[in-house]
Parts: sequence; C-alpha cells; structure tokens
Amino acid sequence: MNEALKELLDLLDLEQIELDIFRGRSPEERIQRVFGGQVAAQALVAAGRTVPKDRNVHSLHAYFIRPGDPSIPIVYNVERVRDGRSFTTRRVVAVQHGKAIFTMSASFHIHEEGVHHQAAVMPQVQAPETLPTFQSRMLELVGDDSQWKEWLARPRPVDARYVSPLTWEAYKDPSLRSAENNVWFRYDADLPDDPLLHVVLAAYASDFTLVDTVLLAHGLAWGASNVSGASLDHAMWFHRPFRADEWLLYAQESPWSGGARGLARGQMFTSSGDLAVSVVQECMIRVADS
Repeated sequence: MNEALKELLDLLDLEQIELDIFRGRSPEERIQRVFGGQVAAQALVAAGRTVPKDRNVHSLHAYFIRPGDPSIPIVYNVERVRDGRSFTTRRVVAVQHGKAIFTMSASFHIHEEGVHHQAAVMPQVQAPETLPTFQSRMLELVGDDSQWKEWLARPRPVDARYVSPLTWEAYKDPSLRSAENNVWFRYDADLPDDPLLHVVLAAYASDFTLVDTVLLAHGLAWGASNVSGASLDHAMWFHRPFRADEWLLYAQESPWSGGARGLARGQMFTSSGDLAVSVVQECMIRVADS
C-alpha cells in the first residue's frame, strides 16, 4: 500500500467530537480548495457511522455550496432524518468558518430479495493491464516541464488507466474530442472487507473525471486552456456489492453543456460486466477570453 492510499484511509477515519458530529481534515498539500470527492467521501463516512451495520448505502445526493479550505478541519453534522423498518435516511452538512460548504442526503437499505434486470452493457474496451498509467501518459505530454513532473511524481491513492484520450491530448489534437470518457480505476492494495469503505472509496474516485468528460468534448484542459470549473451537485446510486481494490470501468458521457454549466453521467462496471454504480453530476465550466 503506497503512502497516498494510507493517507487517504487516515483522512476517512473521522474524529467523533460529539454525538452525530464528526471532524475531518485535508491532505497537507498546497491546493486552493478541498477536492470535492474527499468531502463527499468523508460526509458518507459520517453518515455511515450513525447507521446500523446491516444497512448499506444505496444512494446519495449532494450539493457543493462553497469551496473548502484545506488549511482547517471540516466539521460534519449528521441529522437522523428517518429510521424505518427497511430504509434509513441521513442528512449531512459540512461546515467551515461557520458556514455550510457541502450538504448531502444519503439513504441506507437492508438487504432484500427482488426482481433483477440490467439493461446497461459495459463498453468493449481494452483491458486495464494493457494500458499505461495516467502518470506515464501525462509525462509524454508535458515533456521537460519541471512543475508538471513534480506533480506527476507524487504517489496517488487511485490507479487510473484511461481508455479514452486525456483532455490534454484532445487539447493538442481536435480530432480526439469526444463526449465519452472511459477510465479503469482501482485502489492498488488489499482493502478490508468493509462494504461502506468500498462505497466511500468509489465516491471519492467518482469526482476525478466527470468534469473532464465535459472538457473533453470541447478540447479544453486544466492548465492549458483559460478554463475554470467546479462540481455543483453530485448523485450516486449503488446497485450491488463491489470491491474498490478490483478494477472498475468508469464509463462516462456528457450529454449537454451550456450556460457555463455541463452535465456528465457515469456508470461503474465490474470487470465481469456487472453494473455496480450510477453517477450524475452537474458542473460549472467557465472559459475566459484569451
């Protein structure tokens, strides 16, 4: 297990400071704002700490309200909205400087048998083992840029293998622009058999590439275009058990953008083709004049 994954697991082990009140911190990095996937993952941990072990999260709906300040802790207040016979509902508000920066509603469900179908079909793509890592592809693009090389040399908790072009590749070659974005990912370590942990880690990873899917359609790239963006809201549905330490294909598409906003949808498939998670996100996209 690399140091980045150890750090992430430590960040997800929230401190309980009062009944239904938890405190989390951010990585010690020079970043302007807290990564949205981190806030969503920590909020889900907080909610899960207040729910019986026999109930697994099946959906979450979240809003990113203000940029998070990585220099101070985040306080997560959990409201016990409902404890029913089959479903449990929690609302979480993340607070910094006395103001809400993020809100999330999460629903948990006992295991029940029922009818089953899957209309979604996993895209036929290259196996992850045949693809280069994200870092190696980016190193080819940035060349001798020492600032980028330093950033790419940092260990990462998630091993991501892009089937689709990177946004930087589409920025340099307009023929690569696409509204579809397929990415394999996994956490490269043997993780505990805790269903909530695997769901939380999927929530963390789900925010990495959805905004990129909107950028990819227009040949925009962070650091290369005069573009700024942020996640606005985020929804996830967890359909079946899965492991985040095994390869998941994140098949994403952007059906629309306009008015400084973009919509992206994603489906996470296990390597055997089972649909495990569905994701929808709206993001802000602003392009400044050159």
